[in-house]
Amino acid sequence: MIKIAIIVGSTRPGRKAEAVARWVHGIATKRSDVEFEVVDIKDFNLPLLDEPMPPAMGTYSQPHTKAWSAKIAAFDGYVFVTPEYNHSTSGALKNALDFLFREWNNKSAGFVGYGSAGGTRAVEQLRLVMGELMVADVRAQVALSLFTDFENFSTFKPAPMHEKSVNAMLDQVVAWGTALKTLRKD
Repeated sequence: MIKIAIIVGSTRPGRKAEAVARWVHGIATKRSDVEFEVVDIKDFNLPLLDEPMPPAMGTYSQPHTKAWSAKIAAFDGYVFVTPEYNHSTSGALKNALDFLFREWNNKSAGFVGYGSAGGTRAVEQLRLVMGELMVADVRAQVALSLFTDFENFSTFKPAPMHEKSVNAMLDQVVAWGTALKTLRKD
């Protein structure tokens, strides 16, 4: 059975990413073919990249990087829950991605974005990063609007139609994560 991390991509006070990630997890755990875990980047207290060596070297000196590395390496794929801040993903998520390299390689990724335009611009930025990290990002994605899926722009209340989008994205992440596992020497 493969393992997929649902990554909470914001550390901002009052963030909505945690509620969105828990909702995705609730849908995901209805499946019996995959193990899912919510991983919150906030729990790792990652400062701005503070490793002296490039991540591709895999020689980490900081305890927070070693903990982050061990957590991320344990998965076969990822679902990134990202807000859209100024037409991009959160700085915290980008920083967390930049800490590592090999741990991401030859795995799959899907996206759940939220914002005034459904987080689509943040997801597009993340797709560029995934290519460099050798992560196969899937086509299906979930776009949540602050106008229609958040009551008063704060309380997460997704439209029922989004569950179908989540399942379509998960189907692709699981299929690709399973196929890519054959490339890795785990």
